[in-house]
Amino acid sequence: MPEIVLDRVEKSFGAVRILPPLDLTLNDGEFTVLVGPSGCGKSTTLRILAGLETLSNGEIYFDSKPISRLDPKDRDIAMVFQDYALYPHMNIARNMSFALRLQRRPRAEIDEKVQRVADMLNIGHLLNRKPAELSGGQRQRVAMGRALVRDASTFLFDEPLSNLDAKLRAKMRTELAEMRQSIDKNMIYVTHDQVEAMTLGDRIVVMSEGVVQQQGTPAELFQAPVNRFVAGFIGSPTMNFLDGELAETDGRLFIHGDGYRLPLSDSASQRMAGAPARAVTLGIRPSAFLTEAGDGAGIDLTVIVSEYLGATSVLATRCGSTEVLVEIDSAHAAAAGERRTFGVRPDDIMVFDKQSGATL
Repeated sequence: MPEIVLDRVEKSFGAVRILPPLDLTLNDGEFTVLVGPSGCGKSTTLRILAGLETLSNGEIYFDSKPISRLDPKDRDIAMVFQDYALYPHMNIARNMSFALRLQRRPRAEIDEKVQRVADMLNIGHLLNRKPAELSGGQRQRVAMGRALVRDASTFLFDEPLSNLDAKLRAKMRTELAEMRQSIDKNMIYVTHDQVEAMTLGDRIVVMSEGVVQQQGTPAELFQAPVNRFVAGFIGSPTMNFLDGELAETDGRLFIHGDGYRLPLSDSASQRMAGAPARAVTLGIRPSAFLTEAGDGAGIDLTVIVSEYLGATSVLATRCGSTEVLVEIDSAHAAAAGERRTFGVRPDDIMVFDKQSGATL
C-alpha cells in the first residue's frame, strides 16, 4: 500500500476555486475519513485522487511517484460510488467481476475472487440475481464487492451509505468496520455524517471550504478541537455555543452570560489569566450537563421539548435567547415548560475566541 501525498493540490471550475492549495498526507494502511459539510471539497479531493477530475495545480504522489497524469485505470485504485453504479442487465457475479474480465484474468481466478468476496459480504447466495432484485443494502454490498475483488492498493468510498435508511446505515457501518479489520489496505472514505467518521476512521480530516481545519483520531477531535467549527461538527448531538465573558472572582476565573455562571478549570484559568471581561464563546457538549449545580454556579434552562430516546432523553431548552441541547438520563428528564438549573464540570467547558473561533 502506498503513502499518498497531496502536495499543494488546487482545483478550480472556471473562476470558482473549490480547493485552495491543499497539503495532505494519507498514511500507508490507514482508514482515513474526509468529513465536512456539503461543498467543502471532500468529494472533489476524492475524485482527483481517483483521476475522475484533473487538478488545476500541484501534484499527487503514491510512494514518491507522481500520478496526477496517469489514467484512472493505471492508479491501482478501486472506488465505491454513492449511487452504486451497477449494470442493470448483468447479474451480481458479472457486475462484481467486470473489471477482472476487462483485464482478461483467468476464469478460475475470477470465480474464486468473486465467491470469496461475496461470502465475506454475505451476498454469496445472490450472485445469480440482477440488481433490480436486490434491496438497497444488498446493492451497496455488491458495489463494495466489485471494488474489493480488484485487490487494489487503495479503496475510495464516496458517501456510500447516504442512500440507505437509518437502521440499514447503522448496520452497514458495523459491516464496514468488520471488513476493515480483515483487509489491510489504504481506505479513504468521504462523508458528511460525523457519526460515520467517528465510528469508522483511524484518522479524521475535517474540511471546510477546501481547507483542512484539523486532522487526528476521533478522540483527539472530540476532546481537543482546535476551533469552534471542528467542535460543532464533531459530536452528536452537536455542541452548544453561548456568548459570554471572562471574569475573575476571588482568584478564580469564571465565564458568565445571560442565565449562567460557570467556573473554569485550573488549567484553563492559567491559560487565560490576565484577560478579565474578555468576550468569548462558551462551548458545552449536551452530554456534559449535570443535574445538580454547585453553589453560586450553574446554568438556568427552560425546557421547550423533551425527546425520550430510551435510556437517555434529549432536552431542547433555552438559556436566555439561545437554544441549548441537554442529553440526560431519562430518569432525570424534565417536562416542557419546566425550569431547571444544571451544572457543568469545569473540565468539560470549552472556550473559543469570539472573533476567530480558535480554541483558547
